[in-house]
Amino acid sequence: MRSTDIRSTFLDFFQQRDHRVVPSSPLIPSDPTLLLTNAGMNQFKPYFLGETKPDHSRAVSVQKCARTSDIENVGRTTRHSTFFEMLGNFSFGDYFKADAIAWAWELLTRHYNLEPERLWITVYVDDDESVGLWKRIGVPSERIQRLGMEDNYWSMGVPGPCGPSSEIHYDRGPSFGREGGPAVDGERYQELWNLVFMQNLRGEGPGKDEYPILGELPARNIDTGLGLGRLAAILQNVDTECETDLLAPTFRLVREMAGRDDTSTRIVTEHARSIAFLIADGVLPSRDGRGYVLRRLMRRAIRHARKLGMDDLVLAPLTSTVIENQGPTWPELTHHADLIQQVVTAEEQSFERTLRQGSQLLESAIEKTTTTLSGHTAFVLHDTYGFPIDLTIDAARSAGLTVDENEFAELLEKQRLQAQHTSRGHKNNTIARQDTYRRITAEHGPTDFVGHSTTTTETTILTILGPDGPLPDVTEGMEIEVVLSRTPFYAESGGQVGDTGTLRTSDATLQVLDTRLGLDGLHVHTARVLDGEARPGDAEAIVDADRRAATARSHSATHVLHAMLRRLLGDHATQRGSRVEPGRLRFDFAHFSPVDTAVVQTLVNDYLLDDPEVRVWETSRTEAEEAGALTLFGEKYGDTVRVVDIGDASRELCGGTHVGHGTQAGPVHIVSEQSIGTGLRRIEALIGADALRHYDHQRDLLTELAALLHVTPDEAPHRLRQRLETLAETQRHLETLHRTQLNAHATRLASHAEQVPGGWLVADTVPHMTATDLRTIATTILTHRGQDGIVILGTESGGKAILVAAGGPHVQARDLLTTAAREVGGGAGGKGPIANAGGRNPGNLPKAINTAATAARALLAPSH
Repeated sequence: MRSTDIRSTFLDFFQQRDHRVVPSSPLIPSDPTLLLTNAGMNQFKPYFLGETKPDHSRAVSVQKCARTSDIENVGRTTRHSTFFEMLGNFSFGDYFKADAIAWAWELLTRHYNLEPERLWITVYVDDDESVGLWKRIGVPSERIQRLGMEDNYWSMGVPGPCGPSSEIHYDRGPSFGREGGPAVDGERYQELWNLVFMQNLRGEGPGKDEYPILGELPARNIDTGLGLGRLAAILQNVDTECETDLLAPTFRLVREMAGRDDTSTRIVTEHARSIAFLIADGVLPSRDGRGYVLRRLMRRAIRHARKLGMDDLVLAPLTSTVIENQGPTWPELTHHADLIQQVVTAEEQSFERTLRQGSQLLESAIEKTTTTLSGHTAFVLHDTYGFPIDLTIDAARSAGLTVDENEFAELLEKQRLQAQHTSRGHKNNTIARQDTYRRITAEHGPTDFVGHSTTTTETTILTILGPDGPLPDVTEGMEIEVVLSRTPFYAESGGQVGDTGTLRTSDATLQVLDTRLGLDGLHVHTARVLDGEARPGDAEAIVDADRRAATARSHSATHVLHAMLRRLLGDHATQRGSRVEPGRLRFDFAHFSPVDTAVVQTLVNDYLLDDPEVRVWETSRTEAEEAGALTLFGEKYGDTVRVVDIGDASRELCGGTHVGHGTQAGPVHIVSEQSIGTGLRRIEALIGADALRHYDHQRDLLTELAALLHVTPDEAPHRLRQRLETLAETQRHLETLHRTQLNAHATRLASHAEQVPGGWLVADTVPHMTATDLRTIATTILTHRGQDGIVILGTESGGKAILVAAGGPHVQARDLLTTAAREVGGGAGGKGPIANAGGRNPGNLPKAINTAATAARALLAPSH
């Protein structure tokens, strides 16, 4: 059965059982606690947590997922992948264990035609109910195994819903491992489908699998996940997912390019798919976050390709096969095909440079090492330069050295724990506050936002929140959070900053400093009490209208900028982030080379001057997308969406505030355009009055410059160019004079060289020189006198002593300065026939030169 048929069979089966088919969410999740979408249930998390009430109690999906927690096992086992499609069915307070188990068994045995006797079941150790249900549908006791919390009890890792799980495993036969069921051999008895029964509420605990169960949930839920790749391998009668129709074209190309089939071929194949899907969903390589996950996958694939002897650029042709094979199912691959090719090519070329740079640093470290290269050095190469540890180990071994792998592992683990601790602390703080917001929403409902039609309204203060929770009243100077029944304040989202303004009650005035979303639909206002005593009750909410208007101008200008970039550069130039503030904007977009900002600026301003109408309308998300509205990576949209049209050039889903016509948004002045990562660029611009003030400032600077040059502003550039040319000519004359001076010093010193046994020696001070000057003089002397001598020179510069030693090709000049450097309170550096030293005690310079000269005489003297 082909993978397309496996998907459709799954969706059709559950759709016939009243499940709503829900499209896959992007790999960039809307959940701030997640780096990447890693499970089918991620997009339904608000339903499971009770943050949002679903309008359907049953759902089914095919979800794109990315996980790298087991990346070292990819290619080495048949079970692990960094990208996979998860087939899942879900119940939100509807059906429970009996239906979930019965349907899973029916689908596997009657529709996918798996042999029932090859299916094994694991259940949580205390879950007698599930054991009874499995027996009832015909699974014998000997193929049902009870396992502990680590294997068969699920939670989100934080306080919240949890419950036992039951997994269906497939026996792949004795050639894959030992008998005894999943409890004995997970490679032979491969996990196929996990059924999670959310029925309990867990509390905080000291460890991953150590936490108290606080009780039962008021509504029980079902969350299941069936791995498409694993099922496809079984139904297509192949050993690994690489051989299924999901990956076969890519796998075939890797084997052709490498000329063999081993672990590395499977790693390169699997990673190529992950790379293509991540980029298609908006992830770009970077030094941290999800961008680092992508970069790690790319560099690991490149490394294994090089091990296979594939020295040319490989990621572009490999991801092309992924796009061609999977594009019909996942159109975002085809839509972003050019971007994928550009990103992987640029990153692979960049990594080649990294390998060269890392190799130079590694060679330097090896040169200074006698037996064991420190784990710290290996870690710096890995962490700072992206240099793979296995390359470091190979290079050290070739030099007869070992690497302190234990120290490297400790540093890596320390880094991981620090990141985990920071993440967990942030996550727990967020969850604690969200629990408070959830209780407020449950009691009062979502905030009634009226800010699109007015900037002032009568309202009620529902809750005042301090750091530790609700407060009955607050006094002057206190900074708190305020929740209102209705609000005109826009909450920060979609890149637009939150509104500020004023709250007035009969007894107090509060300054609103910021507005943000606490949970879906709940506006949280950060405020400071200016005077009086504030408490829950009636209030008047007043938005800073001037600031709101300036922000609206910036937001409309951002939409037009986006449209003009796509018109100029192509559809790949999509938004990757934005910041919309009063009077200015920051816009991140996908592109690989510098953009002519003058052309972009002209396009934007010309379009705004045509005064296009800004039209806002609401519709279903499906209809909006069919009408060509742009959806942005990482943004969360409901079933009903707000569409903003600006003339006929821009149509985006957007909840922000906008002007009514294009001329109200300009002018736009682009102040900078730069790269902020591979394939990612950033434009910053000033809008409206801020742009005009910038033009005034530029005019004032030009006027001042013209006055200094004694010309008119129009003549200033030409006159300045003349002055710079004169200055450059003067600089060239000075450099010529300086070179003449250095040659004169070299000639004088060479003529007074001391003849010593075995050669000649120059040892002297040269006043008012730099270290570069001394090196130039030394090499000039050697050129004129021959390579059988040594030059020792010193000078005082900036209150410090500088020493230089130089000799023939067999001289290790640093050895001549090691002792001398201590005389001036410093150290020596360099390698080969030229070296330098410095110190904080120039008074001992003559003594240091004599010390170095003595070492030089000893070195030149013929050995007896």
